[in-house]
Amino acid sequence: MRKLFAAFADPMIGVLALAVFLSLIVPAAGPARDVWQNIANGAIFVLFFVNGLRVSRAEVVRGLRHWRYFLPLFAWVFLVMPALGMLLQLFGGTRIPPEIALGFLFLGTLPSTVQSATTYTTLAGGSIAVAVIGAAVLNIAGVFVSAPLFALLEGGASVAVGTDTIWRIAQLLILPFALGQIAQGWLGGIAARHRDASKWLDRAVIGIAVYVAFSGAVEEGIGALAAQDWAWLAGLVALYLASAHAGAWLAGGLLRLPRPDRVAFLFAGAQKSIAIGAPLAALIFPPERAGFVIAPLLLYHLAQLVIAAPIAGRLARSTISQPPLRAG
Repeated sequence: MRKLFAAFADPMIGVLALAVFLSLIVPAAGPARDVWQNIANGAIFVLFFVNGLRVSRAEVVRGLRHWRYFLPLFAWVFLVMPALGMLLQLFGGTRIPPEIALGFLFLGTLPSTVQSATTYTTLAGGSIAVAVIGAAVLNIAGVFVSAPLFALLEGGASVAVGTDTIWRIAQLLILPFALGQIAQGWLGGIAARHRDASKWLDRAVIGIAVYVAFSGAVEEGIGALAAQDWAWLAGLVALYLASAHAGAWLAGGLLRLPRPDRVAFLFAGAQKSIAIGAPLAALIFPPERAGFVIAPLLLYHLAQLVIAAPIAGRLARSTISQPPLRAG
């Protein structure tokens, strides 16, 4: 129970709640929208530069060498999860606004988290090294894969990831990350020493991106959605979350991964990164649409933080209770 309450105390929950609250009472509308969009773009550039400093190239190489874990995880995150998202989009499109239903497909194409997936893998007695490397490699891949994959699966019916969008992604995600990788030799030590401060940079940038996106959605009337729409949205998110966790755990078992690796596979496979999703939505969609599309991502992210703690606790207890294996 204490771990469950600790999940609610996660600072990211407060940041997201504050961003949504501010968008409801003082939305970035009119001329202020362009100002805040420019602020968000600059913040995204800085965030991905710092991410480039933090992710060791040696970790990426080690992750790619662990192919028995990494390749199935990559397939789960970028093939199975988008397929589940597409099914929920089709099902939910008849019950919730199409723009929000589209968010399930967008959610499905995103990579997993790094920080929380690693944290809960640690709490559950899983392989920390495998979790860190796998999630880091997935996040790097997500910068390149998520937008084209979403455009391919969505079919271009309501969004076009054209040359302008690709150029913005290259400028604000790929370029700063590459510069951070190049600058690791000079600035990597500073980033390592200020790891706690960099976590707050993550939260601040995500909060700004969510504020800009939801401000546009508020102008378009997201606050006027019926209670029935919100209930359906919450139910679909819960279904997606349950399917992701059950499926990832089952997949790890079918792959006969060692238990520590299976635990890492569970959290890396079932969690989704708002650190990639919120900035990416800000680049792909105009603000008046982005707020609707990221609604499933916001609820999913909050829910995954809440349920991850008790799941990790249960796995840790079951690991301790298992008898040791006998040699021979």
